[in-house]
Amino acid sequence: MHSFTQEDLVQFLYKESSPEKSAVLKAALESDWNLREKYDVISSAIGSLEKISLSPRKIAVDNILNYAERSVSQLSSEV
Repeated sequence: MHSFTQEDLVQFLYKESSPEKSAVLKAALESDWNLREKYDVISSAIGSLEKISLSPRKIAVDNILNYAERSVSQLSSEV
């Protein structure tokens, strides 16, 4: 019996493992209930992560734009 790590499961989910390793892992998932449970948890977590949408707060963007504007103004006045 082969021992698979969480990294092995993540690589399998993202289709980054070799065809040979994928075949062995797929067979193990069909027969090993504990491994299948770990796989399901990781698969669910990946699905949740893919739904997250991140964007900066408006104040952060405004601060960056204000800083850039001040920097350009300062450079213009020095020339």
